Amino acid sequence: MNHLHTAGITLPRLGLGTYRMEGDICRTAVESGLQLGYRHIDTAAMYNNEEAVGAALAASAVARKELHITTKVWHDQLAPDAIRRSFDTSLRKLKLDYVDLFMVHWPAREMNLPAIFETLLKLRAEGLTRAIGVCNFTLPQLRTVVDDIGAPIACNQIEYHVLLDQTPIRSYLAAHGIPVAAHCPLAQGTLAENPELIAIGRKHGAGPAQVALKWLLDQDGVMAIPKAQRPQSQQANLDALQLTLDDEDRRVIAGLPKNRRFVNPPFAPAWDPN
Repeated sequence: MNHLHTAGITLPRLGLGTYRMEGDICRTAVESGLQLGYRHIDTAAMYNNEEAVGAALAASAVARKELHITTKVWHDQLAPDAIRRSFDTSLRKLKLDYVDLFMVHWPAREMNLPAIFETLLKLRAEGLTRAIGVCNFTLPQLRTVVDDIGAPIACNQIEYHVLLDQTPIRSYLAAHGIPVAAHCPLAQGTLAENPELIAIGRKHGAGPAQVALKWLLDQDGVMAIPKAQRPQSQQANLDALQLTLDDEDRRVIAGLPKNRRFVNPPFAPAWDPN
């Protein structure tokens, strides 16, 4: 239940996101997360915190084989040589011999997908990453990667939460046995004020964010990486795994608006209509 198997790796369905945490704040948050039991840590070159994550990992007594570490290459570094340089820099900052998952962070307008995946697969063949994946890829882009190129991606990390429908992409990935990793799973903190989620939470003695997180994790082939800096928030997210939502809860959540996208930078692809 609490792990997913994909592309030859096993990873915890609840991870610790580190976006917008840097330096000592990030290091302390990752150290806290590891002490509480998190084993899936998500970072990226663009987050400017790989050194902090690496310091926390180095200070931890948790065995490397028990950890799942994801990092990513930025969309302006997708030429083969640039991917390799970005990867080498990430590995050095993380103080690791390998990562578990290396991902394309965002698609670029002009990108050579066959060349990108040839490079990623070389890194995997060399044992430098155990698996490869993509983030923020649209359905047409996924079809190119999976159907045309045949790349064995471990997941597509996309914005997914109770206010955004991702059914077309989820259905396609599920048909190919590929999970979804939900970033921004708590809609950038806005769900704390959602009256429907508050009411559901009150019924179960839980908070609205815990309800939203459990709704995601109850779905087959879905994992989530909420950012959580404070130990209390990290523990609350772990505690969400113990919640049991009923059919009425799911009916109420299904009735929420499903068209709110919070992560939409200027370089984002043209999103598929949902």
